[in-house]
Amino acid sequence: MKEEYPRAKNPLILRYHRLLEAFSKSDDERDFYLDRVEGFLLYIDLDKNEEDLLPAEAEFKAHPDRYCLVPKLSYYETKKFMEGFVNEKVYDIDTKEKLADLISGKESRENFLEFIYDHLNELDKWQQYYHERSRVRIIEWLRKSNIVFVFEEDLELTRNVVEKLKEHVFDTKVNKELNQAREVLELKAKTYYSSEALNPRPKRGRPPKQQAKVEIEPELTHDLYTTVPLPLRQFLFIPEFGTGGASFSSKFDSEEQFLANLRGGNKDKVDTKLEILSQRLESLRHLSTKLKDFTPSGASDKKIISTLVAKATQEEPSGSEPRLTQLAQDLFPKKKTKATPQEVKELMEEKKKRGVKKVTRIQYKKSDKKE
Repeated sequence: MKEEYPRAKNPLILRYHRLLEAFSKSDDERDFYLDRVEGFLLYIDLDKNEEDLLPAEAEFKAHPDRYCLVPKLSYYETKKFMEGFVNEKVYDIDTKEKLADLISGKESRENFLEFIYDHLNELDKWQQYYHERSRVRIIEWLRKSNIVFVFEEDLELTRNVVEKLKEHVFDTKVNKELNQAREVLELKAKTYYSSEALNPRPKRGRPPKQQAKVEIEPELTHDLYTTVPLPLRQFLFIPEFGTGGASFSSKFDSEEQFLANLRGGNKDKVDTKLEILSQRLESLRHLSTKLKDFTPSGASDKKIISTLVAKATQEEPSGSEPRLTQLAQDLFPKKKTKATPQEVKELMEEKKKRGVKKVTRIQYKKSDKKE
């Protein structure tokens, strides 16, 4: 870095979700750059007017050591992403085969995402896998570029403190509060250069109890950049926060655009749990149709299967208990209830009437042994 640039007094505060989008959408027609001085991102759309692109190109040529070009996501890497997910996270054989066919076909990224978003059992797994793999890839690139950084999404500092750090990023003398905050950033930056950052280990011990997943947006600060050159200000890349896995798409800029262009026209976001339950109910109905064609060997088996099929496929009247609940109650043993005093009295009288059952004692013959 040349001396003409101001030098940040603390690690650069970067937005992980913005880097994630830049890595996913960087291709032959779209260039993304990361600034080494303040950490802002630039999106150079080659479809823009030449009058705007020429000054930006001149700025990059004049200061080649200031801007880092975000690497392009090649076809091989995208295929490796999808194949890794299928091999590591998908357990259903039919789903694996379908995804494998989509990966090997045309427009594999879009078709892959459409299938995942239509099968919500796999959606959460895909989003987690996509973010974990992308995070490692981004950290590798930042380390290779020798950039000292922290992700704002990982910080536990208050919003007010982070905004002050951005405001006084080039100031040598700051108050005690900001000095302590800078020390926190220095310690946090070292964790990204540890071996565990590239090879995250699973947590040991008993897994936590499963709870309802609640997505909470982090309290991010406003953007504050003071050294953006005039020709590059219109190319600042500052999208809003997003957590979906649709950023993997090469055609759509946001998850909302992707969902609106799924097969079948516009699709509204539905409750994930209700959708999963409906899919499981459909699989049970599919199983019941198979049981209809099954020919059991014994008469008792025929009676049991016919009863189960009739109950599983019967329509649910309004206001009644769901048929699946009734079916489960019939299959599992009834819960024992406490007998009333009257029932206990009747049981004791019945035992008295029966009398005491006499058992004949077994007598063993003594073996005649010679002494």
